[in-house]
Amino acid sequence: MKSVSMVFFGSEPLAGGVLDELASAGLMPSLVVTGPDVPKGRKHILTPPEAKAWAEAHGVPALQPTSLKDEDQVAPLLNTDWDLFIVASYGKILPKRLLALPKHGTLNVHPSLLPLLRGPSPIRTAILTDARETGVSVMLMDQEVDHGPILAQARIEIAPEDWPMRATMLEALLAHAGGQLLAETVPLWLDGTITPEQQDHAQATFSKKIEKEDGRLDLADDPYQNLLKIRAYDGWPGTYFMHERNGKQLRVKVTDADLAPDGSLRILRVIPEGKKEMNYEDFLRGE
Repeated sequence: MKSVSMVFFGSEPLAGGVLDELASAGLMPSLVVTGPDVPKGRKHILTPPEAKAWAEAHGVPALQPTSLKDEDQVAPLLNTDWDLFIVASYGKILPKRLLALPKHGTLNVHPSLLPLLRGPSPIRTAILTDARETGVSVMLMDQEVDHGPILAQARIEIAPEDWPMRATMLEALLAHAGGQLLAETVPLWLDGTITPEQQDHAQATFSKKIEKEDGRLDLADDPYQNLLKIRAYDGWPGTYFMHERNGKQLRVKVTDADLAPDGSLRILRVIPEGKKEMNYEDFLRGE
């Protein structure tokens, strides 16, 4: 396949796995577009998105516009002839003008079997709703969210004993699966040997934007539903419960849990407010 002038749009952890697979297949982007650096951690250290770190490590230029509608910020996109755009968890909607730029359109890697779980949180929603049958889709983007025709899909088999999976683990699995599927699809798409298939929009389901406060647990709720929540919100936003001690309400973050043989929720590791991670039994003893 001849050299492809390609722009990759992505910010979240999913982007890193997709980029790795593209590079392994010899499909190196000419430019990576990602989000601005953001402060992280207790010390609010300014940290680049994973896609920017990847670009710097591979000698690829990175663009970090705060707005895709600002012509000055996206000038490198407007002033070049591109073959293809690729989007993987970018977090911003590409305006019509940008979608129309590349000769072969804009492809999106989405971590679900579209039209199922359109929207911003397909991986975490799949775990929350106990949807073990999952996979990845490569679609041709249009102006509606996760709405365009499908070019390729792949189902991912998850063993019953590995479910429910932590969101960070499922995200890594789907990132590499999506990258592999994309790397197989791009040459066929550029050669004109793939016919896009319209989604069955009547079968569409949707995922919601997850907020930080969604991570609060009620330990009196159904144990399995709480475990799904703990696994789904692994990494971000995390899960926590409130615990009263010495007349004060403590926020206790749950970092590990499973189900006991009797079906009850067994909390294993926690981070109490103001303390380091510890075993839950030690926390209950007041340590």
